[in-house]
Amino acid sequence: MSVPRLVIAAPASGSGKTTVTAGLMAAFAERGLDVSPHKVGPDYIDPGYHALAISSAASSAGRARTARPGRNLDAFLCGPERIAPLFLHGAAGCDLALVEGVMGLFDGAAGQGELASTAQVAKVLRAPVVLVVDASSQSRSVAALVHGFASWDPGVRVAGVILNKVGSDRHEAMLREALQGCGVPVFGALRRARAVRAPSRHLGLVPVAERHAEAVDSVAALAARVREGCDLDGLLALARSAPPLSGPVWDPAEEIRRAAEPVPGAGDRAAPRARPVVAVAGGAAFTFSYAEHTELLTAAGARVVPFDPLRDERLPEGTGGLVIGGGFPEVYAPELSANEPLRAAVAGLAASGAPIAAECAGLLYLARSLDGEPMCGVLAAEARMSERLTLGYREAVAVSDTALAAAGTRVRGHEFHRTAIEPGAGPEPAWGVVRPERRTEGFAQGDVHASYLHVHWASVPGVAARFVGRCAPWAG
Repeated sequence: MSVPRLVIAAPASGSGKTTVTAGLMAAFAERGLDVSPHKVGPDYIDPGYHALAISSAASSAGRARTARPGRNLDAFLCGPERIAPLFLHGAAGCDLALVEGVMGLFDGAAGQGELASTAQVAKVLRAPVVLVVDASSQSRSVAALVHGFASWDPGVRVAGVILNKVGSDRHEAMLREALQGCGVPVFGALRRARAVRAPSRHLGLVPVAERHAEAVDSVAALAARVREGCDLDGLLALARSAPPLSGPVWDPAEEIRRAAEPVPGAGDRAAPRARPVVAVAGGAAFTFSYAEHTELLTAAGARVVPFDPLRDERLPEGTGGLVIGGGFPEVYAPELSANEPLRAAVAGLAASGAPIAAECAGLLYLARSLDGEPMCGVLAAEARMSERLTLGYREAVAVSDTALAAAGTRVRGHEFHRTAIEPGAGPEPAWGVVRPERRTEGFAQGDVHASYLHVHWASVPGVAARFVGRCAPWAG
């Protein structure tokens, strides 16, 4: 399949990958191109800015278009073998796919070589790499830096540079002169600009859902900077030079079909009596989710209905299962607590035995309290903000049978939070973490599965089939 594509990488975190990538997406969308956004690694926040950049730019240009969802490409969570199929699924039919990297170009899972690095994804996708370089504190040395990155791994095609945080015309001229003999062309130079910086807090950028109007303005400013400072025609030609990708395209229906071995309580998926309603938490407090989760739930036979725990006082009509993903409930604890009718509805659903899958933010929401504010009280646990950031990949095995996973199911996931919950595991834990340390984690309580661990269901599609099957008694 022929998909024009670029990977936007950097020598290190903080170089400006997200702002440059979002600006490029907006600028190309303004031109009328159908842009497919992707992000290397597990991060949930950057894909939100990608999707906003594309949709708002297309709208401002008078082209009504529903933006493609931002999709993650994480070789640790999903396996290197799924990167190209997931990419081809998300990018099918697009005019241009842009893949934002993670950390520095060659940084990946700790102690595991190139696994989960931007470089590995670029090689799997056979995609040209454009290196975003923070040039704010260098001039001629930029040539040595770019030469080193371009020659480090012959399998990675570093095909261009965008100079970011350039101080002046003279500074830009010095940088371009230094790079002339490097063999890597310069596709743009962007000046320092405070107006387009996205605000950050304890887990990185503030999600788009919490600052939509400001984010739209920032994206418009980014698009203007990129139009003025980058060679868009040259970048598009470079993207079109990427060779065709062969191999299968990820298909949620096919994944569910393969994973649909009979499991206890799964019901008859061949002839379901009705489609169970699976309510999925969203809104400003619960912004972390992977697009493939909803696709897998739908393919497994569910009718997925979003709701906002900050605004909605009832669960969606006919709810037979509940998925509460990640986000920032700690920022909205008073507002979530004040919505007593919904907290009672969630507690009642859990008491009825209906399946509930909660991860990270969902775990906190199901606790008795969060920073002293009453939550749903499904779990006998208290949650609070912590000074310690917990961040990293994990390997785990399901300890108990729940609606989400049968005991013994092995998964790869990641943790990303600055909160703590006491106790850290229930009498029946959800997971036994086996790497990087050994411990039990989370809560398996009836058909409630609650944990800090984020898992990408594309790597274990059977969990979606199992979950929807366990919702069958509540269908209709």
